Amino acid sequence: MTGFSVSLFVSNLSNVASYLSPIFESIPSTKVVPAQIEKVVSLVSRTGRDLQRYDTSGYRQVVGCVPYRYKKQEVNGIESTEIEVLLISAQKGKGMLFPKGGWEMDESMEEAALRETIEEAGVTGELQGKIGKWQYKSKRHNIIHDGYMFALLVSQEFELWPEAEIRQRRWVSLDEAREVCHNWWMREALKAFVNLKSLTNDESWNLN
Repeated sequence: MTGFSVSLFVSNLSNVASYLSPIFESIPSTKVVPAQIEKVVSLVSRTGRDLQRYDTSGYRQVVGCVPYRYKKQEVNGIESTEIEVLLISAQKGKGMLFPKGGWEMDESMEEAALRETIEEAGVTGELQGKIGKWQYKSKRHNIIHDGYMFALLVSQEFELWPEAEIRQRRWVSLDEAREVCHNWWMREALKAFVNLKSLTNDESWNLN
């Protein structure tokens, strides 16, 4: 190729690039793809215990939520508001319980509580504060757990969630929750939740 031909080729290439530049800038950013991937990944529960937290005594650290909502009803012309809580079926065995799971080292306690609630119950919302801490012994693994529970005012309920195929969820009244909740320490957490909730008279309850 002669020097003149090379110069002409480079010049034409530059003109083509100048012509195509505005077209490329008008193409939507590829950031759409990661967002779609994120939605898929969010439907997968964390597995394994490589990042699991244990205290100095070897007790496994567990966090969960009492998800609740307000339900308005009218009886004899009188409108009232009652609280419903969300229970999920146990993954193994019988009974209903509140969502909970291991607190891992790469997240705060609050982040773990929200993550476990999304994974197991498919709901999220605003954490209203820590209800308390209970110590219990796992029947399957024969180790002691420290269980921390938060109150969660639910604002969003997903149709698809990571454990939708292995768990059922059901909104129930406080009385029914006391009857069907499987774990003794979760019934205690429910009792503490009701006691704390009764200290306020409106829907702006916050325990922080």
